[in-house]
Amino acid sequence: MTRIDFHFNVPDKIQYGCRLLRKIQRAGQRAVVYAPPAALASLDSELWSFSPLDFIAHVPASHPLAASTPILLCSEPVETAHSDVLVNLAPQMPSFFSRFERLIELVSAGDDDRAAGRERWRFYKERGYPLTSFDVTASAQAQT
Repeated sequence: MTRIDFHFNVPDKIQYGCRLLRKIQRAGQRAVVYAPPAALASLDSELWSFSPLDFIAHVPASHPLAASTPILLCSEPVETAHSDVLVNLAPQMPSFFSRFERLIELVSAGDDDRAAGRERWRFYKERGYPLTSFDVTASAQAQT
């Protein structure tokens, strides 16, 4: 059964997503990122420049090199060989999440995004998925 982690109060989903994907790649795992097209374009651009010391290999899920690339980007459900981690930056639930060992839901502090996140939480909880939550702002405050 897919393990689901919610990261709440994410101040910038694109920046946070870049750091998260770097961590996933360093752990030797593969990930698929699901997001609206505009967010994917921003993430793609940011992955090339967010850290001068790291290269986060990524391509669109439809790219010919997708099978050999650790991070795939998609805005629609796709069939891939990747099944480690699905990262959701979209307001809706990815319909194909159950193919993954782990789903990470990123939820900002914005009212609409929080409401959509709560709906997704309820959906997963009602179906018995193991859920954990992580408050990004509380963690950041504890580190200062």
